[in-house]
Amino acid sequence: MHEVHERILARAEEIAAEAAPSDELGRLTDRAAEVLRSSGVIRMLQPAEFGGHEASPVDFFRTLRDIGVQSSSAGWVAGVVGVHAFEVAQMDITVQKEIWGEDPDTWIASPYAPLGRATPVEGGFRFSGRWPFSSGTDHCRWIILGGLIVDEEGRPVPGGLRHFVLPRADYEIVPDSWDVVGLRGTGSKDILIEDKFVPEHRILDPVPMEDGGLAHRVGRGDSPLYRMPFHPMFTAGITTATVAMAQGALAAFVASMRGRVTARGVRTANDPHQLAVLGRAISDLEAGEVQLFGDIERMWERAQRDERFPAEERLRVRRNQVRIARRAVDAVDELFLHAGGSALRSDSALQRCWRDIHAAMNHASNNADPIYQAYGLNTFGHPVPASVLF
Repeated sequence: MHEVHERILARAEEIAAEAAPSDELGRLTDRAAEVLRSSGVIRMLQPAEFGGHEASPVDFFRTLRDIGVQSSSAGWVAGVVGVHAFEVAQMDITVQKEIWGEDPDTWIASPYAPLGRATPVEGGFRFSGRWPFSSGTDHCRWIILGGLIVDEEGRPVPGGLRHFVLPRADYEIVPDSWDVVGLRGTGSKDILIEDKFVPEHRILDPVPMEDGGLAHRVGRGDSPLYRMPFHPMFTAGITTATVAMAQGALAAFVASMRGRVTARGVRTANDPHQLAVLGRAISDLEAGEVQLFGDIERMWERAQRDERFPAEERLRVRRNQVRIARRAVDAVDELFLHAGGSALRSDSALQRCWRDIHAAMNHASNNADPIYQAYGLNTFGHPVPASVLF
């Protein structure tokens, strides 16, 4: 077990204690963020030369799972923010020094939706836009944002998708822009940028990262970590967080069953129907974890052999991820349905997990139909729509 994982397990009760306060605050509490920061989880995929652990993705995602069981929002933020170090490690060395040179514990936010517009100027681009869903952003000092390069008339140019990196001074976090029913503690607020200059060295074309081939071109080829494919790595963070929420719901259900007596005077711990619901949920969630971590381990083995990741392999992993998430939310729905009226209380851990996992399913990474379609198209030799990221 990785040392960071051990630290997380040792502080599990602290993480759990901050789940409800984070929801009330609308972002991770400072205490929750401090636990993540001091544990080193956000540095697990960060290069060793910049104070990171450069850990295996297997260790990273297993650690995320045990964070998310205690707090959905903490697990979500740790996954999203933690993966950003994996991408920045493949960017220009100058921006890596800017971000981590003085403080290796600097956090980086996102989102990647290409909602920004970038106009070429000497040495870089003028950049503007507004983006929703910047998870953990209050605790971050840099950000990666998706955008499109446009021509003089404001029309996107072909192949103009880029990731733009900006320091905290160059963007605004929009107050009161995260009022939601689930994952409230992630603080996934809107980001606003109005005509800021982004130098060329802070801009990345993400396409070469898709099959793991960028690492050799940027001097990171000696590390198998950076030979992993970008999209399955990022989406594994979302899937792991989703599975963790389901495991949290399962733990809350079991805890409530131990002392609950139904209106008929039957102890739920002895009720055959309740026990059947429990058995199905445990089996489905364990199957999902076997599939999730098995895929990560197989990708890691391929990266260690310095092999690229073809479309069929990446689509297979994405197919599994969206199905794992669906099984997880279905299990939680059944548990919630059979948990009795007390599960509706606002202080119920089960209802919080139920709200959180349904919010998680609205993330684009958990949108299953386009992935299933793309997998089928590729299976039969047809082109995959460019809108599907894998």
